[in-house]
Amino acid sequence: MIANAFSGLLVPALTPFDSNLDPDADALLRHCRWLLEQGVDGLAVFGTTSEANSLGVEERIALLEHLLEGGIPPDKLMPGTGLCALPDTIRLTRHAVAHGCRGVLMLPPFYYKAVSDEGLFASYAEIIERIGETALRVYLYHIPPVAQVGVSLALIGRLLAAYPSTIAGLKDSSGDWNNTRAVLEEYPQLATFCGSEVFLLDTLKNGGAGSITATGNINPVQIRALYSSWQQDGAAALQAQITRVRKAYEIFATIPALKAVAADFYAAPSWRIVRPPLRSLGADDQQAVLQSLTEAGFAMGK
Repeated sequence: MIANAFSGLLVPALTPFDSNLDPDADALLRHCRWLLEQGVDGLAVFGTTSEANSLGVEERIALLEHLLEGGIPPDKLMPGTGLCALPDTIRLTRHAVAHGCRGVLMLPPFYYKAVSDEGLFASYAEIIERIGETALRVYLYHIPPVAQVGVSLALIGRLLAAYPSTIAGLKDSSGDWNNTRAVLEEYPQLATFCGSEVFLLDTLKNGGAGSITATGNINPVQIRALYSSWQQDGAAALQAQITRVRKAYEIFATIPALKAVAADFYAAPSWRIVRPPLRSLGADDQQAVLQSLTEAGFAMGK
């Protein structure tokens, strides 16, 4: 595993918006500070849960700079930088490296479907070569249920062979434990993260690095506790409780549901706002989410 690779719980921090649908940089900063106070190991800002692909390049740059100026340590940051346009990915990645971010989470270019591993390798290689920085650490982002363009085992191997000091890890959001296990078995040198904490205990038992999970936005303490205690008695029971919390809100659209919980916790209705095409939960569904979590024995911040 690459020295100084991320491990533990990383959170794809929710992006708050104001009534004009502009990012609320100060609210994001407060949320990121709160997450770090709860003990999370890193912030995967501009991930899927962050509504990253509803944000413009300039917005991402401005938000990252606001976080850094607000005291968020760059070694806690793994910003998402993978976009469809090569120049945009290069610009965001170069910006993150220049500001000392410890790594970047990089989607493959996902607009064109059924592309070959050869084409995906060429894309990643072009980015890495053009940036040309030894400090660059890339965490591959495999999320075929959303992107419909995945990162195959063969592609991982080719990238590792070509760029062993740059390809640091992978987030597997396939939702397929068999795929995660295959990555762990084939490439133990990678810092591999499950994309759902439902698989956290199994991931750790098989040599994984941790989880980069949406639910970390509201349940960081329990998830981080499992990472710390996975070899101890009670780990299975803690995993079961964490899974119950996940299932309690999964019946709703993930991002609006998480934002509804955050709105309640921060006593700030604006946290419910999502950018179109996503839609906020209605009042009845918001209460249903909160009730479901309460029945699962959960309250944010506890």
